[in-house]
Amino acid sequence: MERQVNARQLLGRERELAVLRGLIEAEEGEGSVLLVTGEPGIGKSALLAEAGTRAAILNYCVLTAAGVESEMHLPFGGLQQLTRPLMGNIGSLPRTQSEALSTALGLFDGPRPDIFLIAEAALNLLTLERQHRRVLAVADDVQWLDPQSHQILTFVAHRSAGAGLRIIGAARTDHPGPFVDAAFPRLEVVGVDGDTADAIVQSTARDLTPADRRRVRHQARGNPLALLELPAGWGEGQATEEPTATLSTRLEQAFAGRISQFPAETKDALLVAATDSSSELEEILSATAVFRVAPTNAAAFAPAVEAGLVQTDGSTITFRHPLVRSGVLQTETVARRQGAHQALADVLESDPFRRTLHRAQSIVGPDDQIADELEATVSESLDRGAVMSAVSSLERSARLSSRSADRGRRLVRAAVYAFEIGRADVVEHLVREAELTELDTIDVVRVEWLRQSLNDDVRADPELMMRLCASARRAVDAGDVDLALNILIATALRCWWADVGADAQKEVLDTLDALPFAHDDPRYNAALGLAEPVRRGADVMAHLSGVDLDAVTDADLLRTYGMTAYAIGDSVLATDLLDRAEQALREKGRLGLLPVVLALQFHIRLDLGDWTGSAAASQEVDRVAVETGQSLFAFNNVLVLSRALAMRGEWEAALELVVGAENDAVRLRLNDALCLSYQTRGAALLSGDQPAEAFACLKRQFDPGDPGYHLRESFAGVALMAEAAVDCGRIDEAREILAALESVARATPAPILQVNLMYARAVLAAPHEAEASYRTALEQDLSRWPWVRARICLEYGRWLWRAARPVEAVQHLTAADDVFRTMGATRWTRRAQRALHEIAASSPHQAARELG
Repeated sequence: MERQVNARQLLGRERELAVLRGLIEAEEGEGSVLLVTGEPGIGKSALLAEAGTRAAILNYCVLTAAGVESEMHLPFGGLQQLTRPLMGNIGSLPRTQSEALSTALGLFDGPRPDIFLIAEAALNLLTLERQHRRVLAVADDVQWLDPQSHQILTFVAHRSAGAGLRIIGAARTDHPGPFVDAAFPRLEVVGVDGDTADAIVQSTARDLTPADRRRVRHQARGNPLALLELPAGWGEGQATEEPTATLSTRLEQAFAGRISQFPAETKDALLVAATDSSSELEEILSATAVFRVAPTNAAAFAPAVEAGLVQTDGSTITFRHPLVRSGVLQTETVARRQGAHQALADVLESDPFRRTLHRAQSIVGPDDQIADELEATVSESLDRGAVMSAVSSLERSARLSSRSADRGRRLVRAAVYAFEIGRADVVEHLVREAELTELDTIDVVRVEWLRQSLNDDVRADPELMMRLCASARRAVDAGDVDLALNILIATALRCWWADVGADAQKEVLDTLDALPFAHDDPRYNAALGLAEPVRRGADVMAHLSGVDLDAVTDADLLRTYGMTAYAIGDSVLATDLLDRAEQALREKGRLGLLPVVLALQFHIRLDLGDWTGSAAASQEVDRVAVETGQSLFAFNNVLVLSRALAMRGEWEAALELVVGAENDAVRLRLNDALCLSYQTRGAALLSGDQPAEAFACLKRQFDPGDPGYHLRESFAGVALMAEAAVDCGRIDEAREILAALESVARATPAPILQVNLMYARAVLAAPHEAEASYRTALEQDLSRWPWVRARICLEYGRWLWRAARPVEAVQHLTAADDVFRTMGATRWTRRAQRALHEIAASSPHQAARELG
């Protein structure tokens, strides 16, 4: 790490050292993470160095990395530092992971890896070492790690507990980023107390008068680096006493004052070192020679080494503190800094990527040649999986472009890449800048698509829908059907989430149907199913039936087909496809798309009866959605989680949880979310033995005039509605709803509707038709629908008991009870048990024989 540690910087740090020792000396199998924050010079580096030393004494494998501001644009630089000691074990990783990590680090020419696959490989590399000894990863100045390394460090830290790893990262106060924003335990390092400050000043500035020492302490505010360095510049001119200057600025000025006394050769060498994106001494000396137009050797650094501002091991040169580097740059003119960059570019002929980056910083104003060269580096970054580095290069290339059209094209291209990895914050500012340039028709449409795809405001907006359809048509006219399909998928999703009105829905369908040569594209059918899942459901299902889905292996296609199957109500097909998509995404490390898959699985598994799998999906959606910045999934997760709580018998908690989501759904006119909230509230009220209130709530989802009317989403609530109606004696009303749904069932083959209708027909049937309805339902293959099948068994068993057929009743009730117990369906377990106890009480001998 680029730091020299002065033992005096640890004076008065007993509290902080105790926290670090606690983390390092914790139980053998435990893993943990700690974020250390504080202002520059407060002693974070000294504390991290001490933690590393202590861990090494205890036979830890200590891995270190340090962010350097001038190196932030180098892809995976931080990861390379951290994993360098472990690279001998890379062959022990699964092949896909070893290739991904090697490709990211430039050691292998493999397929473009996903950032999360690289992160998984890094995690497993550390975990392999953990099998032999404890591992401590220490990252200093996290805010200056390249964006990929920063994200990977955060990924590993999130999983440190399960992997038994210890992670410590330090960052400057008020510097946001994934690691800082992850809500890890935090150790805030503040200024030392007065006595310690006195001791530090006395140790380094015995010649100062008492009055000057007091002034130093006042300006330093307990900052150890300031207490050590400000006295060194305390002389004529009082350069460090500007009342408006920040402490960091005063420290830079203090270092700059000392640097100004060095020989010209030393100042030139320091400038090149401060400008370089590497600490390699040979490279720095070569560039210094070009800059000076004179031979230069390592002796040029001798004055700075003697002053304790830099250190060298013969092959590298490192600054004592980042403020020394910035102090060097502060003393120089823009022209000299640009000259240093040009000198570095001149000696980097064998490294086109870094050569171009330094050339880009060697000029002021536009330069189309350098802009083109910078754009040409993008493919290398993308090939290594460094998407954010590619985005940064395109941004810089855009700034160097003299033509507005080139600036716009590059900014939009950068925005598309940022969109692909879910960086909504980056997309937003890129799109905003791009809109100020001259964009061609396609890029105008792309900007509209990007804006709406990342817009979490999914409220009903018919005008927006019309505008998006017009954009899709313009894309088709410009020859980009692929872009048109992407726009229409986003538009169709809005049809699903909110009631956009019949006119807007028709426009979406008309635009889809007018697409040339697209009807066999999976996205076309997905959009069709999302926009009109009932009336066009049969068409979409016919298309799915014609696809050899068993031969599909691509994760994106599996996800799209799974979403399509879910939209048209084929839950079994959907969960099978999404299971395969989930597996493929995990194998490729593509966690960015995982919340999309898991959020659907949460719904589907709950409806089918796989409540354990549903809970697992819910937990992972919450964690991964936060990691990938996809807040909308967290919102939807609340709706399904509250329904799961209701069906497990925690009805009061469910009602409390659903209120916020319900209010948001009403405010934003999200009929899909409101329909789900009706199902949650109805299930909760049923669990709370309030069937009349439950029916009043559940029947709303079938009323076309209700703001929560969503015909397709209501299919999952049919059985609950019928159950509530029977329990509160509102059977006639329920039969009217059932009759309307029977006509819907003739229009769509949606299995989720057919299965729910089996239950509703049986429990709502006239007495002379009930048994035939129960038998018909149970004769169907409901093996993939254990939740509905168990409820049919329960109600048939209760019917058989009322019909004085206890032997058959016990068989069905016991079968239902077994399923309910496994699932944790408290209300339904209670009903089955009550019926079995009644049978046992009335026919004890016969019941005992049946119960075994």
